[in-house]
Amino acid sequence: MQKAVDEPELGWRVLITLNAFRLLISTTLLLLFAVSSDPRFFGDTRPTLFAATAAGYLVFAILSAVSLRQQWVPKNALAVTQLIVDILAIVMLMHASGGISSGLGGLLVIFLGAASLVIPMTVSATLAAFATFAILGEQFYTQLTSVTVAPNYPAAGILSGVIFAIALAAQPLAKRIQASEALARQFGVDLKNLSELNEYIVQHLRESIVVVDRHDAIRLINSSASQLLSVGDAPQGTPLASTSAALADYISQWRADLSLSSHAELTLITEGDNVRITAHLAPLGKDGQRAGPILVFLEDVSNMNARVQQSKLASLGRLSASIAHEIRNPVGAMSHAAQLLEESPGLNEDDRRLTEIIQTHSSRVSHIIDNVLQLSRRDSSRPEALFLKSWLEEFADEFVRTLELQEGEMTIGEMTDDLEVRMDHSHLRQVLWNLCDNAVKYASETGGILVEIQGGRIHGHGRPYIEVLDCGLGVDEATADKIFEPFFTARSGGTGLGLYISRELCELNHATLLYLDRPGGGSIFRIVFADPDRWDTQDTQ
Repeated sequence: MQKAVDEPELGWRVLITLNAFRLLISTTLLLLFAVSSDPRFFGDTRPTLFAATAAGYLVFAILSAVSLRQQWVPKNALAVTQLIVDILAIVMLMHASGGISSGLGGLLVIFLGAASLVIPMTVSATLAAFATFAILGEQFYTQLTSVTVAPNYPAAGILSGVIFAIALAAQPLAKRIQASEALARQFGVDLKNLSELNEYIVQHLRESIVVVDRHDAIRLINSSASQLLSVGDAPQGTPLASTSAALADYISQWRADLSLSSHAELTLITEGDNVRITAHLAPLGKDGQRAGPILVFLEDVSNMNARVQQSKLASLGRLSASIAHEIRNPVGAMSHAAQLLEESPGLNEDDRRLTEIIQTHSSRVSHIIDNVLQLSRRDSSRPEALFLKSWLEEFADEFVRTLELQEGEMTIGEMTDDLEVRMDHSHLRQVLWNLCDNAVKYASETGGILVEIQGGRIHGHGRPYIEVLDCGLGVDEATADKIFEPFFTARSGGTGLGLYISRELCELNHATLLYLDRPGGGSIFRIVFADPDRWDTQDTQ
């Protein structure tokens, strides 16, 4: 935490301020003496004494400034020395200017009062007595030596009394000032510590936070948001559009259209990455107006979905248990009966066709049940470190042999040997097998099969990824929003659960499965793995 700020204490600051006043007074008196002629402003009685005293006083002020800067002399000793010189110099200047009537004696009130904030009370009282004797002595000397200037003892007495009162009253005031200063300094330290703590908390939150002003310029962005948006260091005042065009566009629309919700799911396109996020906008103005500053909470959809995965799987598990008991046995009985019926010698071709339809659709229903049961059993993931290049080579070899693909129909792009991911081995195999199987099926519709697998790290935050690319017909924009929904399929004979299960398994491992259009035709399915810098290397709870 922040300690007390290293700055001069009250005593040194008083002496520095007082010496600045001393410099100003001595310089002003010399200038007034130099520019004025008879009658002079000051020094009209004894000009030579006035000029010499003022010049010496200025030299002393300059030397005091150097001493205060270097702190060669202890504070109290320096204060006493300066005050003695002040008393002698002011009394001599007063004497050279006509005595108490010149008004220069009033300067002693300022010097003695300020110095009394630094020195002990006994010392300040002694110096006040010294100043009184000096003033009265000057009046007595004037009475003895001057015939033109008359002494004014009442005025001298009043000035001496004021000096004594100021010297004695300054001590309690000094204590109160010191106590108030110590309290204010402590408050300042506490406030600075609190500010640093708030900054630390904001910057280390897992929640991604961005604050933009009324012109959509970034005022604050924490490290989590910088990492999610892949913007690195974004100084204050950076336009949000230069870091995330999609988010900036939505905020602009939200400001203009009051019917738009403050919650939105966006796909942010960064360099080499597509991330699905949810954005919650909270106005910071007094009246909650949208035209003012806005606090934006960002959350990676894959991370949010992973947190609700357990409840979803628990519900699905209960559903699948019911399906297993209520549907599987009757379907199995129908399939078995169709098989027995097919072996009957009295069936004609039409009857055999009907039994074949029964077996086909019974098999399809059983396959749907198997998929649902398989998903419900994935109640937890067991992530492990996998070197992607060697793992993909083994996977591709098995996939090619199983589907009996020809040489060159499946390729793996260049990637480094040390590219490492963390994911459940069986989950990754199931997801990638499903994606590659779909790629083969859809690529065959165009008359040729070419499945490409690429991998690497996303530029910016370094998250590893895998892409499965095909040369099929692609997916139109309307269908692309639905392909990850359960039981949705654009092909006859499919269950519509493959991509849904694949995304669920990815999100169970803090990964994201995205669909992208492939330039020139075809599809790209990208798996963006968990960020190793944000998530602990532990099993999903």
